[in-house]
Amino acid sequence: MMTTPPGEDGENEATAANEGAAAAPGTPAEGMAEAYEKVLAEKQDLYDRLLRKQAELENFRKRTQKDKEEIRQFAAENLIRSLLPTLDGFERALQHRDESVPAAFYQGLELIYRQFREVLGRAGLEPIDTAGQLFDPHLHQAVETVDSPGRREHEIVEEMQRGYKLRTRLLRPAIVKVAVGGKD
Repeated sequence: MMTTPPGEDGENEATAANEGAAAAPGTPAEGMAEAYEKVLAEKQDLYDRLLRKQAELENFRKRTQKDKEEIRQFAAENLIRSLLPTLDGFERALQHRDESVPAAFYQGLELIYRQFREVLGRAGLEPIDTAGQLFDPHLHQAVETVDSPGRREHEIVEEMQRGYKLRTRLLRPAIVKVAVGGKD
């Protein structure tokens, strides 16, 4: 008789038993394969959800950064809007000079006015140009129409109060007189 080394017979029988078990339907090995496939599918689903959540988080970060920048950019809007009457007062004072007031006073006033305009300009305040422009209801407010045959129809004849933009946003429309009955 042929003798086999001890332990080899048991291993061969066990290997044969495992191969037979894997092939037989309804065995524990088949259930493990199904569970493995299920876990892989769940893992892929969780990974996809993770990627979507990361993309949502990144979009949220970008949106909040943009909102912060916009808030910072226009944070001073109310303050600048409340300073516009003071700016108008400077302009009126410089337009209507009194001869009894010394010239040095007006020179100081002009210096303060220029500095004030420079500070507001650095903050983003820009005057709306009206000289020779056509009336634009998005930028101008017409309070009067005048017959002006030498001007184009709807051309701004006079600026009564300066309008301003804060960067791209209209802060205050220019109050103007508009020509009617002119040439087209």
